[in-house]
Amino acid sequence: MTDSEPDKSVLDAGPVTVADILGNHGPFADSKPGFRERQEQLTLATAIDKCIDETNILVAEAGTGVGKTFAYLVPALTCGKRVIVSTGTRHLQDQLFHTDLPVVRRALRRSPKIALLKGRANYLCQRRLEKAFHNPALREPKLAAQLGLIRNWAEQTTTGDTSEVLDVPESSPVWSYVTSSDDFCRDHEPDDLPGCFVTKARKRAMEADIVVVNHHLFCADLALKEGSFGEILPDTEVIIIDEAHQLPETAALFFGQRLSSRQLFDLARDSHTEYLSEAPDVSEIRDRAAALEKATRDFRLSLGIEQQREAWAKVSEKEGVNPALDQLREALELLFEPLDAASARGKGLESCKRRCLIQLEAIEAFSDNRDEHFVHWFETYRTGFSLNLTPQNVAKPFSSALSQLNCSWIFTSATLAVKGSFEHFEAQLGIEEPIELQVDSPFDYKKNAMLYLPANMPEPQNPMFDEAVLAVAEHVVSASRGRCFVLFTSYRALENAATVMRANCRYPVLVQGQMPKRELVEAFQSLGNAVLLGTSSFWEGVDVRGEALSCVIIDKLPFASPGDPVLHARIQGLQRNGVNAFMEFQLPKAVLALKQGVGRLIRDVDDRGVLVICDPRLQTKAYGNTFLESLPSMRMVQKPESVDNFFAAAVEQEQ
Repeated sequence: MTDSEPDKSVLDAGPVTVADILGNHGPFADSKPGFRERQEQLTLATAIDKCIDETNILVAEAGTGVGKTFAYLVPALTCGKRVIVSTGTRHLQDQLFHTDLPVVRRALRRSPKIALLKGRANYLCQRRLEKAFHNPALREPKLAAQLGLIRNWAEQTTTGDTSEVLDVPESSPVWSYVTSSDDFCRDHEPDDLPGCFVTKARKRAMEADIVVVNHHLFCADLALKEGSFGEILPDTEVIIIDEAHQLPETAALFFGQRLSSRQLFDLARDSHTEYLSEAPDVSEIRDRAAALEKATRDFRLSLGIEQQREAWAKVSEKEGVNPALDQLREALELLFEPLDAASARGKGLESCKRRCLIQLEAIEAFSDNRDEHFVHWFETYRTGFSLNLTPQNVAKPFSSALSQLNCSWIFTSATLAVKGSFEHFEAQLGIEEPIELQVDSPFDYKKNAMLYLPANMPEPQNPMFDEAVLAVAEHVVSASRGRCFVLFTSYRALENAATVMRANCRYPVLVQGQMPKRELVEAFQSLGNAVLLGTSSFWEGVDVRGEALSCVIIDKLPFASPGDPVLHARIQGLQRNGVNAFMEFQLPKAVLALKQGVGRLIRDVDDRGVLVICDPRLQTKAYGNTFLESLPSMRMVQKPESVDNFFAAAVEQEQ
């Protein structure tokens, strides 16, 4: 998607600074209802503008309510340079492109070319759509009906962006059969696919002044091997990373390798399909594709029926696992032979041959446990699995990319600093000697918020802890008249709480998983007195303003599970190097996660609310101060009567 109106001058008054633009007498004050100057926003925007002008690196934390989006969009649109803006999710990407950018452009009376670019899987592939209508897997009535809706949309869309389709859920399996696939589409020339939506989107991005991407696409482009950057990075002069706290984990996915059962099944299925259309006399392709499907299923069974996420070493010595992996490798080798021989007959078979070779290389790399810089781990699902090679850290490859791209870098988020220090974030990405800026929230937390730390709570490992959390929640929810998020660090605790609260709570109880996240948040807002129970996915990226959310209850400090294979390997690696892994890695990671959860409470200048943290370690452990000193400054209480009085005062104000 693009817009290419001719440029106009920013303001008729002549040269101005970004602070002038965002001030009380600037264009936003005239064009945006309710806009008011915020000194914090001016400070951030000025620092970003200077960073862009000097081709420097800026790491900036902007507390809730600073208005960081406008603070970076104004310099981006006025600098006259080619800018990439990357944000954490596709939803935020759409909001940035369709809502925020148009507001800024109208205010500035400036119309540079802008483009929205997503990963392949977000675009319809017309050739795959036609093939899907002949696929027996999609003949079930519900899936067939969804396929029909997609075809109707395909006849009208100009972008092919699947987010336009509201009647087919994002989770529908139909999408995996009709969207562009790197495996399927990479070897096709644009002329082979008239009107290819991916090709059109990339062309618009290459011609644009401002390109909006997400972290997954940005990291995929960044990680294209050894400095040969992909299609969006080479000519960039400014890179703005919003929601930058998510970048280290996303980057780790793309600087490693992953092979999944879905990739293997797709290869087998596509090999059979291309055999029928391009080489029907080569029956070995059909037979060996079927053998690959069987070997994939057998390997999944060898890993055990339970769902797991473990280090490969935990299961590699289990009887039957390595033989099953050898059979999987052999099935790929046997399929490669006829694909190689027949690949000249058509691009479909050529693509299958290439994919088969890539998957063989992935198995070989995964089987080699000698490289200690990578974590070898696996994950199993109900009927599938993934084999993963993840770097211990991405500091070296990311800093290498950072140095090769001669441009300005801006990393910003509401949660980057731990106790005023950016050391943890910068170390993860290998960022050296950046400009640093921490801009606090303009919201009056001391007046409008309260931190309740319930007295006499048992330690989290105590069997009575969950029961004590529920007792606190029952009292607070009654005082707040619903209007509450209850956030848990584990699904087990969530499920236990859901059972109890559905039976006993007199307010509507909404539970993560009962409907899609967006619908759940909309239901919470519309009800006005609901209680929403969630885990990690509700700790960030949820924006509920006003009285509908007046309380956030957090059960435990969000330390990541040391049983996670990637985390465990990173801890071991730090310890081998003489680093205190808890203080230098686990603690900062937990502090940033808690700051995200706390950030759900106050979303606007008039919001009021109570934050409840049930974990007594905030007060019983020395590291508790690190958490408390990283949170916004607010009145701290321990008596439940203080919570009652807070909400009673709010009721009096309403009356």
